[in-house]
Amino acid sequence: MISHLPILQVVLPLLAAPACLIFVRARSIWLFTCLACLLTFGISVALFLHVSDVGPLSYEVGGWPAPWGIEYTIDSLSSYVLLLVSAIAAVVILAANSSLGPELPERQQPAFYVLFLLCLTGLLGIVATGDVFNVFVFLEVSSLATYALIALGRQRQALWAAYQYLIVGTIGASFFLVGIGFLYALTGTLNMSDLSERLVEVEQQQLLAVAFGFVVVGIALKMALLPLHGWLPNAYAFAPSIATTFLAASATKVSLYLFIRLYYGVFGAETVDALLPVSIVFLLLGIIAVLAASLVAFRQSDVKRMLAFSSIAQIGYMAVGIGVGSTLGLQASLLHLFNHAFIKGALFLAVASVVYRTGSSQIDAFRGLGYRMPWTMAGLVLASLSLIGVPLTAGFVSKWFLVLAAIESGLWVVVLIVLVGSFISLFYLWKIVELAYSKSDSEASRNEAPPLMLIALWVLVIANIYFGIDTRLTVGASASAAATLIEGAPW
Repeated sequence: MISHLPILQVVLPLLAAPACLIFVRARSIWLFTCLACLLTFGISVALFLHVSDVGPLSYEVGGWPAPWGIEYTIDSLSSYVLLLVSAIAAVVILAANSSLGPELPERQQPAFYVLFLLCLTGLLGIVATGDVFNVFVFLEVSSLATYALIALGRQRQALWAAYQYLIVGTIGASFFLVGIGFLYALTGTLNMSDLSERLVEVEQQQLLAVAFGFVVVGIALKMALLPLHGWLPNAYAFAPSIATTFLAASATKVSLYLFIRLYYGVFGAETVDALLPVSIVFLLLGIIAVLAASLVAFRQSDVKRMLAFSSIAQIGYMAVGIGVGSTLGLQASLLHLFNHAFIKGALFLAVASVVYRTGSSQIDAFRGLGYRMPWTMAGLVLASLSLIGVPLTAGFVSKWFLVLAAIESGLWVVVLIVLVGSFISLFYLWKIVELAYSKSDSEASRNEAPPLMLIALWVLVIANIYFGIDTRLTVGASASAAATLIEGAPW
C-alpha cells in the first residue's frame, strides 16, 4: 500500500472536489471536506515517516517508466512540504463552516469547498510530481482555483483582486511554460531526474541561462517576491478570510519550494550561478523586501493588508537564506518556510475570527477586543511574538538559523537586516495589541469566536510554541533536505 501513497496524496483531494456536490447542505459538504483533508494529512504523515526511515519513494503513473511516463517522487524535501501543506489544510478547514457564514451566502459555500480541494490538489501535485510539465499543469489547477476563491469575497474589490491576480498569474505561468519549452528543446526530456543529468552535458549555456531566467521569473511572480508582489495585498485583503488564511500559509511556500527544487535539484546551483548572479539577486531582493514591505505594513489601516505586506517581508527572509548560498542558509529558508506557515495561518485565522464578530478587518475594529474576545486576542499576541522572533517560538528558530548562516558567511549586513525587520514588525503588530487592550472597553461583554474557529486558531498557536521548543522535526528534516540538495540532485 505504501507504494501507492504518492499518487493517493494527489488523487484523494482531486476526487473529493467533485464528490462534494453529491451533498445538498453546506454543513454536510464541510464535514466531507474535513474528512478528505484529514485523510490527506494522514497520507502525508505516512510518506514523511517512510522517507525518514527508508528513503525516497517513487511512483510511475500508469506503469510507464520514467522518463517516458510521469513519475511522482517523494524525498526528504517534498515529504517535508507535503506534511506542511496538508497539515495547514486540515486545521484551516475546521474553521471554514463558521467563518464562511457572515462572508458567503450558503448557496455559494459548496463552490468554496470544491475550489478549496482543487487548490489543495494543485499545491500537493506541484510538490509530489517529478515532471516539470506536470508541475505546470498542477500550477494552473491551483491558480485557477485560487482566482475563483478570491473572487468569492463579499466586497466588490474581490473581483478586481481576482482579475489582477489572474493577469499576473497567467503571465507567470506563461514565463514558466516558455522556460520548460527551452528545457525540452535542449534536453529532449521533462523528467526532473533525467533533466538534472542531461543539463550537465548541455553545450548551449546561453540558452540554458535563458531557460532558467524564464522559469525563475514565472516562479517569482507566484511567490510574490518583490518587486513582483503587486497582486498579493489585494488578493489577501478581499478574499474570504478563511481562503486568505489557507493561501497565506501554503501557496507562496509551495512556490518557494518549486524554486528550491529546480534551482538546486534540477539546474544545479553552481551551474546557474556561473551563468547568472542568482544568489546575489535573491540576497538583494530579499533585503529590500524585508525593509520595504515591513515599512509599508506599518502604514496600513486594514489588518489583512498589513499581514499581506508582512508576508512579502517574510518571503524576503526566505530569499535572503537562499542568497547566502550555504547549506545553513538554505536550511534557514526551509525552516522559515515551515514555521512562517503556522505563524501567518494563526494570525490570519485570528483576523478571520474578528471579521466574524465585527464584520471588519480595519484596525479600529480591534479596539477593546482583548476583553471581548480574550482567547482570540491571546492567540493573536502569541502568533505575533512568533512573527517578531521572540525566543521559545517557531519564528525565533528560523531567524536564529538565518543569523547563524549570515555570520558563517561573514554577511553581517544580513544580521542587521534581520534585527531591523523584527523591530519594525514589533511596531506594526503593537498597534493592534495596543488597541485590543484599550482600557476604555475593559467592561464590555465577552463575545468570543465560535468554538471550532478557536480550536483551529489555538492548534496553530500551540504549533508555534511547540516548534519553538522541540525543533527535532523541523531542524532535522530541513537539515536533511538542505544537505541533500547542496551535495547534489536528490533524485
